[in-house]
Amino acid sequence: MSFSEQLREAGRDTWEAAVGHRFVEELWAGTVAPDVLRRYLVQDHQFCDAFLALMGAAVATCDDPAARVVHGRQVGLVAGDEHDYFHRSFDLLGVPEADRTAPERLAPTEGFLALMDAVRADASYPEIVTVLLVAEWLYLDWASRPHVPLPTDPIARGWIDLHRGPEFEAWVAFLRAELDRVVPQARDPRRVARWFAEAVDLELAFFDAAYTG
Repeated sequence: MSFSEQLREAGRDTWEAAVGHRFVEELWAGTVAPDVLRRYLVQDHQFCDAFLALMGAAVATCDDPAARVVHGRQVGLVAGDEHDYFHRSFDLLGVPEADRTAPERLAPTEGFLALMDAVRADASYPEIVTVLLVAEWLYLDWASRPHVPLPTDPIARGWIDLHRGPEFEAWVAFLRAELDRVVPQARDPRRVARWFAEAVDLELAFFDAAYTG
């Protein structure tokens, strides 16, 4: 079992609770209440800048030129397709400008932003890749239901499509391979494991917060 697989296995209960969360089930069914979907997307949008900065840190700290190119290309995709998705969805949901730019952040949102900022400031490539991996791998898991029909709602369908497909699968596989490759270089592998577990906990809390506020 690879190191990345060991990390996911260590927190499998929390991981599976997030992947099978009520929000995910309702998203696939196209039955998420508009206020829940609005709250979720408004909060998730708060990650865009910090996540791009974290991806930029991966570009800056990566020790392999070929891997650096992969990171750089993904930055462009997130800054393009995902950025556009949010603004289209906000228009459809009637999200006011104040909630797009400066909403009240919920506790899991603040926690994940703090985690990304701390890892980026530490400038440790293995730890940066760890947090990127959790964010992308967990989403690939819940968005991968090949025999389940997609919802007709364009917002739900669009969010699922952003987190699945051959290109996204290749990106997650790359992050897993990178973590497995560079973990021996980590200052403390226990910190890598701790960041991984904390990120998974925050992902679950983030889904919960879409309902509890």
